[in-house]
Amino acid sequence: MPLMILILILAVSLFTAATIAWDVRFKKIPNQLTIPMFFAGWVYQLVMSALYGWHHLGSAALGFLLGFGILFVLWFVGGGGGGDVKLIGALSVWLGFQMTLYVLILSTLIVLISTVGVVLWSLIARGVRSTKGQYLGTGKNQAADAPKLETASDKVSRRVMTFAGPVGIATWVVLFWFYPQLTTQLSAEEAPDPSTAVSPEVSE
Repeated sequence: MPLMILILILAVSLFTAATIAWDVRFKKIPNQLTIPMFFAGWVYQLVMSALYGWHHLGSAALGFLLGFGILFVLWFVGGGGGGDVKLIGALSVWLGFQMTLYVLILSTLIVLISTVGVVLWSLIARGVRSTKGQYLGTGKNQAADAPKLETASDKVSRRVMTFAGPVGIATWVVLFWFYPQLTTQLSAEEAPDPSTAVSPEVSE
């Protein structure tokens, strides 16, 4: 396994595992995890660019624009948390454009399938009323039916699952799937260009 791919797999795997554990335990993803990972990703991509070509840095920039941009818009309209945005922002720098795209698609599918499964199970086991009270923000106070402002803790309590879980699973699957392509690509970029090779002189 090439050293740079080993660093990528270890760094991303440990990071996603830590964010999953933290998100499950505390229902948030701290800056102490995401921000150092974000800057370390740029250092990694600079080294990759120096060794294998500057397109790696360009891919990291496009990946960041894609991942961070989409999650930032969702956060801005109230569809996610700030820690989720920074999680994808940090990951996207390491993964580059193509793998970030696949992580976003796969994690979205995992969220959709899991959410439907959890809600259906809750409907069967607890009924419509309890399920609605657990997962839907009604803006009502159960005691007096008076409108109330939903707090951040209320939104967290209604979450079917943590966001870091689907992202972590999707990242591991994508890394496993892309591993042969990554090794082949780096091997090709390491090989000398035949057009620049000096042909030995033919003796007469």
